[in-house]
Formats: sequence, structure tokens, C-alpha cells
Amino acid sequence: MPGKSARWVQLALGVIAMMAISSPQYIWTLFVKPFQGITGASLPQVQITISVLIVLQTWLSPLQGVLIERFGPRPLVMAGCALSGLGWVLAAHAGSIWSLYFTYGVFCGVGTGIVYVGIVGQMALWFPDRRGFAIGMAAAGYGFGAMLTTFPIAGMLGRAGLGVTLTSFGIILGAVGLAAAAFLRAPPARWIPPACAIAGTGRDASSAQMLKSPLFWLLFAMMTMMSTGGLMVIVQFSSFSASFGIDSHVLVWGLAALPLALTIDRITNGLTRPAFGWISDRIGRENTMAIAFLGEAAAILALLAARSSPALYVLLSGVVFFGWGEIFSLFPSVLTDTFGTRHATANYGFLYMAQGIGSVLAGPVAALIHDASGSWLPVFALVVAMDAATGLLALLVLKPMRARVGQLALV
Repeated sequence: MPGKSARWVQLALGVIAMMAISSPQYIWTLFVKPFQGITGASLPQVQITISVLIVLQTWLSPLQGVLIERFGPRPLVMAGCALSGLGWVLAAHAGSIWSLYFTYGVFCGVGTGIVYVGIVGQMALWFPDRRGFAIGMAAAGYGFGAMLTTFPIAGMLGRAGLGVTLTSFGIILGAVGLAAAAFLRAPPARWIPPACAIAGTGRDASSAQMLKSPLFWLLFAMMTMMSTGGLMVIVQFSSFSASFGIDSHVLVWGLAALPLALTIDRITNGLTRPAFGWISDRIGRENTMAIAFLGEAAAILALLAARSSPALYVLLSGVVFFGWGEIFSLFPSVLTDTFGTRHATANYGFLYMAQGIGSVLAGPVAALIHDASGSWLPVFALVVAMDAATGLLALLVLKPMRARVGQLALV
């Protein structure tokens, strides 16, 4: 049986692997204009790249989850880290929009998806007693990772250009992820940590059983709406900030406003995941969701109100990310609480597909709405409405539905 420290070592390795594959999504906004320049493509066309990445990252995750359950986390997560790094190296040589889709979109999408669903699934198994916190910590690695790379990448882009930056960081991040993933292992079947009061989750639902449950589809719809809002801010941040007059030439406290905001955002986007996971372990998942999601709607409204003040705008962008990133600890925790641990990795793969839909709405669809209206305000109005609706659904629909259904009373 594993020693008392084994699961904490696995958590640390998982966090490192997640940090290594976070930059393709969270640094994307820095690459939008350079990619427009080398491909000659429009903003909506370039933004399809990040949608390809996230769609593949999420829509392949059920299959990836099944493979991880069969072959174990180590070989699959190692392959994912390698693919993610290779995607950047190949994208350095992209000369057309289609080659950009194939390199940055496909390679990074498949690679990051394997790592993400694999690590989250493993933390659900290693920490049945602290599920919200452990999944939150793993997800925090994905949020924190880009914090370490934002300024270095922004600086290298200015000094050495797009190709050198992508090649250098693709190799570095791929190697770091491979090294961490090489030591991953799954816990023994039905493993319970020593002195743990959790007796297990009772019956475990297969993916087929889960997909028959209305409760799953409610979770899917809620995660789609929350993903749309957060991803819109991530992938369009530089574009809508520039329209507000906050671009790379604006300084806040002596630093360039855009990379400073992105760095603060990475901090809050990382902190929120274990923080709200820990809170949800104590006051309940749905109560925590309502607080976080309604708070996110209020934070976006405050960000818009502060767009004439660069310093306040930068600070409030961090609050926006604090109200969004927790979806990656709360939703998988609710799912595993409800449908059991035996198929946790594959089951989360199906729920994670919701982010793929959100990426399409947040990327090219949001860009098209902006181009049609000439303003980002209609996009923000839709995001605020979806965030508020999701918070109310958590409290008024999800909470009573889970209470009525009971754990795994599905078939």
C-alpha cells in the first residue's frame, strides 16, 4: 500500500505537469497579433486556432479518459506533455492559417487534453476525503503555470520574435512536463487513505449510466455557460483591452499593462481553484457555485465600469479570473461526488467537453459578434447574463435536484 506521503507527491507532480501545459491556452492572447501578421488572417480566423485547441482538448477527453483508466496515467500524460511542447515548436514554422490550426491547434489541443483529464481524474482517486481541495490544486497548476511564463514570453517576443519564442518555450515546457509525468502512478483500486473517514462513494456509475441522467446534462449546460465567459476574457483580452485604450504602450506602476494584467490573472486564476474547492468541501458545492458565479457576473460589470482607469482595470481583471477559474475544481468535484470514483477520469472527460463548446462561443463567435456590432459591449452583456443564470441554477435547480435524486440513484 502507498505510504502516507505518496499521494502528496502525486499531487505535486500533477501540479507541475499541469503548469507545463497551461501556456498554449493562457498565453494565447500574446500571440494573436503576431499570428495575424505572419498568416495575413483576420481576427476571427486566427481565433479559430484557440477554438480548435480547446475543442480537441475537451471533445477527445472521454476517449483519453478511457485510455488512462486502462493503461495508467504515466504513459498517456507523458505523451500529452510531449505533444503540447511539439505543437509550439511546429507552430514556429507555420506560414498559413491552416498550418497554424494543425500545429498550435491540433498538437497542443490533443496534448493538453490528455494531461488535464488525466491529472484531474487521478486527484479524484488519490484524495477521496479532500476532493475539492486536491482537484483545485491540480487545476491551479494549470492556472498558475502561465504566471511564470507571461513576462518571459512577452519579453522574448519583443526581442527575438515569434519563431524563436515558440521554439524555445516549446522545448522547455515539454521537457518539464515529461520529467514530472515520468513519476506518476495511480492508486490501488478502491484505495482509501489511512485514517480516512470516507468509506467510499457507494455505487459507481459508468459513463453510459451517467449520460442518461438529467443531472449530468444540467451540469454540462452550466459548465458550458461558465466556460464561455471565462474563455472569452482569456482569448479576447488583448483585443477588447486595446479597444478600451489599454494596450502594450500603457504602463501601470511602471510595467506594461497587458502582461501585468495577465500575470495577476494567472495568480488569481490559480488561487481560486483550491480556495473554492476547500470552501466547497465545507459549505457544499452548490452554495459555493452560487457565490462564485454570481460574483463573477458582478466582477465583469465592475471591469467594464473601470475601463477608463488602467490601474483599476488591471486589478479588476484579476477579480474576474478569481470568479471564473474555480469551475475546474467545483464541477469535477460535483461530478465525482454524484457518479462515483471508479470511472471518474472517463466521466469527467464527458463533462469537460462543455469547455469545447464554450471555446467556440468565446472565440470566433464572440469575434463575429464584435465585428457585426462594432463593440465588445454586446459580448460582455451575454457573458454577464450567462454567469448570473448559472449561479442561480446552482442554487435553485442543481441543489434540490441532487437532494431529490440522492447519490447514484440514476437507473
